[in-house]
Amino acid sequence: MNEAEYLRAEVLLQALPYIRRFSGKAVVIKYGGAAMDKADLRDQFAQDVTLLQYVGIHPVIVHGGGPMINSLLEKLGVKSEFIAGHRVTDEASMEVVEMVLAGQVNKSLVSLINFAGGRAVGLSGRDGRLARGQPHFLQRTTEAGTVETISLGRVGTVSAEDVDVSILESLRRDGFIPVIAPIAYDDSGKALNINADTMAGAIASALKAEKLILLTDTPGVLHEGRTLTNLTPAKVRELIVEGIISGGMLPKVECCLTALNYGVKRTHIIDGRIPHALLLEIFTDRGVGTLLCQEEELVKTQ
Repeated sequence: MNEAEYLRAEVLLQALPYIRRFSGKAVVIKYGGAAMDKADLRDQFAQDVTLLQYVGIHPVIVHGGGPMINSLLEKLGVKSEFIAGHRVTDEASMEVVEMVLAGQVNKSLVSLINFAGGRAVGLSGRDGRLARGQPHFLQRTTEAGTVETISLGRVGTVSAEDVDVSILESLRRDGFIPVIAPIAYDDSGKALNINADTMAGAIASALKAEKLILLTDTPGVLHEGRTLTNLTPAKVRELIVEGIISGGMLPKVECCLTALNYGVKRTHIIDGRIPHALLLEIFTDRGVGTLLCQEEELVKTQ
């Protein structure tokens, strides 16, 4: 046996305890960023998800698609309004959002997973009453010091209580991988555009999933160029107060903390630009990102 073959065997053996531990468990994965934009990373993600299914893990995929939405809106000449950096999704824009997310992006990802040997089914939060959303309002302080509430149109939010996992359980029993577009329905049955991280967190919480994994375009929570990991909620709050966790990382971390509060065992923020990042995070000792979990779960890893 040459050295390369020996190393491959070592990698497989390192994965064995993780396969044994997570087999039969649900893992919710938010898919977006560079992992979605680059063809080679898309193919590798589909392979990773298929492998998870073959070793007995139950992946549930929630995907984004912002750049594709922007591109089609521009081609159609639909102008976008922004308030404090937040897009206002009017009725015309919502039609495009649903067309892109539930149509183009969703079916493309389903096809990739099926081609890799998996069994994927595409749906949105409107299918099977999966996710009922509530309108999301932006609050900001005016120059006069008063707080005003601003509607963002068809932008919504979803919590674990708004999710009915019946259809996901049915798909899992029949051996299918759900691939979910982040669109919910409101009380009148109309579509709402949901942030993909928020949708993934709510679904993971409702499922009480073993893991919630957010694929990003960063190595995780960074401090002085180093990726921080094995973070408890208490440590995360310290890092927020110190300003180490800020900006765009804040909502991702908050999403993870909410999921932990609902009983999700472990949450991960990982670098989707790394080939096969998903497998490296789940099946290796070091992983490729930031792990956030409750204190009692952290003890199990040490």
